[in-house]
Amino acid sequence: MKTVTCTLPGGYVDGHGTFHAEAELRQLSGHEEEILASRNSGETSSLVTEVLAGCLLRLGTISPVPPSVLQRLLVADRQYLLLKLREVTFGREIRGTHLCPWPDCGRKVDIDFAIPDIPVKPSRDKGPLYSMQLSEQAALTEHDGKAITAVMFRLPNGADQEAVTPYFRENPARALTLLLERCIHSLGEYVNPVPELLGRLSPAARQEIEQEMERVSPSVDLDMQVACAECGRIFTAPFDIQDYFFGELRSDVDLLFREVHYLAYHYHWSEQEIMSMTQDRRRRYIEVLADEIENMNNAV
Repeated sequence: MKTVTCTLPGGYVDGHGTFHAEAELRQLSGHEEEILASRNSGETSSLVTEVLAGCLLRLGTISPVPPSVLQRLLVADRQYLLLKLREVTFGREIRGTHLCPWPDCGRKVDIDFAIPDIPVKPSRDKGPLYSMQLSEQAALTEHDGKAITAVMFRLPNGADQEAVTPYFRENPARALTLLLERCIHSLGEYVNPVPELLGRLSPAARQEIEQEMERVSPSVDLDMQVACAECGRIFTAPFDIQDYFFGELRSDVDLLFREVHYLAYHYHWSEQEIMSMTQDRRRRYIEVLADEIENMNNAV
């Protein structure tokens, strides 16, 4: 089974202050395919954790990597791991389609790119906590007139994604507020500030905090500049690696079980042995079997 070793753009600082950035991944197996085939497509954040839990062999000196650590990985690191997992499983070339957003066009546009060409910005300061000062205009004023300008925050991680995802469809503004509340460590002398205090942050303060978070965060740039061949216009198309990758793998669970049955029937392998195979290896054996059966039938 193929593996890939990579360096996370952000990295993980454990409870002892040790920094871990080198990750080793293996290809997907039938076990992960079964997870994807049987889970709701709207649960992408928790699916990332579950799939990576099976495929991430090592993170720095941490091996095995428990789901609790995967949930604490930064969003950009989880995106990057998905890209590398897709690369080691299916190759570096990605081909997809996107609809032209112009109302008078709306045609399908092909999007082709290679994973190594995706811009990745590593973070310089690995945190895990970051401090900043609000401007005078954005400062939070206490009841006694004292201004609070000092803010300390951490960056959003997988656990935050899982927590706010249910809110995004119904109330995106509430989801973003909840995300900010989860990531602010302190306001002035108030550590783990209560929601009532956080709720008094002005739109200007929220904007300054979000901008500083973006500035210090590692990032994986998944916005593609695309030219529509039909109308000639150029537009920016966001590429969702989670939806794309999981869509590639979300095969019919009946097909997966039929493949397992076919190989078990002819080779007498156990279900565990077959499900541990990668998809390409499993289907290569099926092709060999099909050729052999055809040759035997022709020889009769």
